[in-house]
Amino acid sequence: MAEQDQAGANSQAKDPSFNLQRTYVKDLSLEMPNAPQIFLEQEAPNVEVSINVGGRQLADTIYESTVQVTVTTRINDKTLYLVEATQAGIFEAANIPADQLDPLLGIVCPTMLYPYLRATIADAITRTTMPALHLAEVNFQSLYEQRLAQAAEENKQQSVGIEIPPGATKQ
Repeated sequence: MAEQDQAGANSQAKDPSFNLQRTYVKDLSLEMPNAPQIFLEQEAPNVEVSINVGGRQLADTIYESTVQVTVTTRINDKTLYLVEATQAGIFEAANIPADQLDPLLGIVCPTMLYPYLRATIADAITRTTMPALHLAEVNFQSLYEQRLAQAAEENKQQSVGIEIPPGATKQ
């Protein structure tokens, strides 16, 4: 009986586990460099959004994942507002196969963090008295695959070097 309990405990210890431990705003910046004059403009603003995903290992099975968004809104060549926010989360990922860990950290974690980031951005913009900007949904799997393809292309370009013909070097 004791052997069965120990065997069960050992199999549970080796089972994959994944948990969100904490989510937090790591960085938040809001700038309105042309206020209050920009409020007099009548033209519709142009909105640019950029998204970056990052992460790092904090301990043996503990990882930090981050999603950073920069929203730049301009009217003509003047900045109406610039919002930068980084939403972070602490995740525990134990006994995850090595080939599944990178997609977990590059797709699943950002997907879990993004709703918090969207709310943070909308709240920050609302506090400027401007209409809230609700960021569109993001397909983090597609972004992950694009990042892998870009890295593969960069590795391919780096591996193409200068070939020295035989006999061209002095010995």
